[in-house]
Amino acid sequence: MCDIADDASDLEMLNVEIALANRPKTAIEFTGKCHYCEEPISKGHYCDAGCREDDVKRQWALKQRCQV
Repeated sequence: MCDIADDASDLEMLNVEIALANRPKTAIEFTGKCHYCEEPISKGHYCDAGCREDDVKRQWALKQRCQV
């Protein structure tokens, strides 16, 4: 027989599943190349932290430029 704690646990798990299913998808796909300098990489999206930071700055600048 279920008690209130079991019902609460089931509701929490349902909410977690729904949140995970509806989270935004990653905009960057793994291509085998750094997304900034296009060097070959075996995992991740960037070859190092410097490329990641530079690409984030570039993307931010592009977003700012397109706003009116």
